[in-house]
Amino acid sequence: MTLKECKKEEKMDREFQKKFKFEGSIKVLTQMMVDPAATEKRGGGKNLPLKRGEILDVIQFTNQEQILCRNSQRRYGYVPRAVMLPL
Repeated sequence: MTLKECKKEEKMDREFQKKFKFEGSIKVLTQMMVDPAATEKRGGGKNLPLKRGEILDVIQFTNQEQILCRNSQRRYGYVPRAVMLPL
């Protein structure tokens, strides 16, 4: 990873912490997969765009309805628990 890529990732992580009021270091708790039968959704606001079968990093189990996740493009957002499957 180049220095430029590393700085870009650090900047994205700081923006995430500010936007979601997340304190502490960002740790991946587990990985989960978006249900292949789920409908694909465009992201918006604080929601993450969903793609069928995509593997997401779980950052925080926020409540009974949503999980805070990160996708492969290092974008963060909320995902409904109903469309997530354990690996």
